[in-house]
Amino acid sequence: MSEAKVSLAAVYGQKAGMTRIFDESGKHVPVTVIKLIPNVISQVKTTEKDGYNAYQVAYGEKREKLVTSPLKGQLKKANIDKVLSKFAEFKTEEVSEDNLGKEVAFESFAASVFVDVTGTTKGKGFAGVMKKYNFRGGPASHGHKFHRTTGSIGNRATPGRVFKQKKMPGHMGVITKTVQNLQVVELNEEQGYMLIKGSVPGSKNGFVRIATAIKK
Repeated sequence: MSEAKVSLAAVYGQKAGMTRIFDESGKHVPVTVIKLIPNVISQVKTTEKDGYNAYQVAYGEKREKLVTSPLKGQLKKANIDKVLSKFAEFKTEEVSEDNLGKEVAFESFAASVFVDVTGTTKGKGFAGVMKKYNFRGGPASHGHKFHRTTGSIGNRATPGRVFKQKKMPGHMGVITKTVQNLQVVELNEEQGYMLIKGSVPGSKNGFVRIATAIKK
């Protein structure tokens, strides 16, 4: 695999947890630690062959015995010597077949750069409307039988049904969520970590997509 790296508008990292640092003026800054992981171009898609230009990027190393044979064949075809199990596509205006098998560079996400971070939120299991949607609930005093329940979910014989998208109890979490305009505080490629100001979606060791902020 070539040593040269390719700069793209987004990369994948692994959330390592949160900590805090102190800036030059001594102010306390909460940061999320992102572990830098290999992102390797596993396929080049072109307008002539696929109808659009894009790079398919592989990430997320696993033990070899945990990966299927077709996936191993795909990695071998791209001359990737790492055992990677997750894939994502990044559309670009121009692509080059020469970039197949090259790693994606992190240098575009240096300190002070604003990024949008996408991850899968923590799963909370089955939750009621007060926890899930921040409903106020009913009176908590004696004599009332309405405390934490949903309340009315419809009205009269017309329309005689429950509208779609009604906020009701159910599974909470495990959704794809993006937090925009977070600032990179530090990028340390030698030690393999990135510090982003504030919190990002997802649990510890979860994968997150870090992209250049679209509103900055």
